Amino acid sequence: MRTFRPANRAKVPIVLSILLMSLVLAACGASGTALDGVGGAAASPASRDAAGPGTGENEPEAPAPSAGPVDPDVVGAADDAKIIRTGTIDLEVSDVPGAIRAARDAIRAMGGYIGASTTSNRDDQPYAEITYRIPVARWEDALDALRGLNGLTRKVVSEQTEAVDVTGQVVDLEARIRNLRASETALQRIAEQATRVSDILEIQAQITGVRGQIEQLEAQRNQLGDRTTYATLTATFQLPVVAAIEVQAKGWDPGAIFDEASASLVGLMQTLAGAGIWIVVVWLPILVLVSVVVGIVAWLLRRFGVLDRAVRPSPPVATGD
Repeated sequence: MRTFRPANRAKVPIVLSILLMSLVLAACGASGTALDGVGGAAASPASRDAAGPGTGENEPEAPAPSAGPVDPDVVGAADDAKIIRTGTIDLEVSDVPGAIRAARDAIRAMGGYIGASTTSNRDDQPYAEITYRIPVARWEDALDALRGLNGLTRKVVSEQTEAVDVTGQVVDLEARIRNLRASETALQRIAEQATRVSDILEIQAQITGVRGQIEQLEAQRNQLGDRTTYATLTATFQLPVVAAIEVQAKGWDPGAIFDEASASLVGLMQTLAGAGIWIVVVWLPILVLVSVVVGIVAWLLRRFGVLDRAVRPSPPVATGD
């Protein structure tokens, strides 16, 4: 029995090595499949079959038949590009609240929604900045709707749009996710066949790391998918300069200002008159009474000579020789 124990102990690493080699081969095969799907999308199966066996990548493909109309549905299905569309548009409108409502209704009717909004007053004039999320297929419709807004748009001050193709990023993420899933499956099979606790713990740690990478890549893919499904358009709404001056002019009323100034003058005169009444009725009698009392006290002090003795100087002291 002792002579066979080393052989049994060496059996587990051999199995693990074989399974790890299978894992590497599966990952490479999945990567190659993903690259074939990206690079060979232009060549149809019919053209490859027509070229015959042994046809290389650098050999020309069979020409596509030119007869017959092009089906737009087929072209749309073949064009699977992932495009992120973003843009900004600055609008001068005759009525800011009305334009905001009209834009909201138009975007919602297209299947979009409001992502963020900010409203404020600039120089006592309404101003709004709103970010819309719009289905990519309705991008041009949304721009046309904001350019009009049922006649509320007076002027398009500026407009800027941008389109970024992220098809390669999406394909790369999907290929990496497939490879990591294949690795996760292979590691799970290895864990099922492992017998030592140390091997099981090491494989579980690797499975956890692979699972974390898969979740991270899936989050990136989902984010790209959301941005390619819904475009982002930021619109600003403000009154034209002439309209702002008219609003300020409408707010200026000379008659109202004259009435306000007159009311202020009347209020000031009433305050002064009230102060005079308080002085005559309250403070003047008090001052007269205080003056009379002070005069009587001074007369009495002078009558009894108190003030004279206080003021009279003392006689000089005689000194002998």
